[in-house]
Amino acid sequence: MIELPSKPVSYSKTIITELMIPSYSNFEGRIHGGILLSLMDKAATACAAKHTGGYCVTVSVDEVSFFHPIEVGEIVTLMASVNYVGNTSLVVGVKVEAENIKTGVLKHTNTTYFNLVAKDELGRLRQVPRLLLENMEDVRRFTEAMIRREFKLQTEVNFTAKTKNIDLIRELPKLKKERCELSFDI
Repeated sequence: MIELPSKPVSYSKTIITELMIPSYSNFEGRIHGGILLSLMDKAATACAAKHTGGYCVTVSVDEVSFFHPIEVGEIVTLMASVNYVGNTSLVVGVKVEAENIKTGVLKHTNTTYFNLVAKDELGRLRQVPRLLLENMEDVRRFTEAMIRREFKLQTEVNFTAKTKNIDLIRELPKLKKERCELSFDI
């Protein structure tokens, strides 16, 4: 396989800014999380496509926590950058900020990491360009992504080992402390 030329992090940085309108909101006038996730996926995919020079698809999204609600009328800015690349995969970090246009108050609402893969015209995985780290901030993000990846893998291994042979009868007494009840006899 021919090695693709490296591309700098700055080349594919993507910023999307959008006004939050009433059709994006719930009954309290706050923006639905699903709307925000869709915008974040759009920013991540555009960033990944720019880096790879082709089609990319999201395969997973790391934990999503909403720190502050976003209100109708606020301007949301999504900043995406490639933090890590594997052979066919990328990790794109997306930071979201909301600005109240009347007061000028800016709030960081969340940061999430999207894991994407590059596809060719036939839908097969394809190699992505190496990532040229331009400064220590890029090095920090790349290193954190490596650690996050190792941590996720170890967590999956631990979870699988712990749940592989669950003795449900032995676990039943623990359910008494939870908000559930059985509707059948054992």
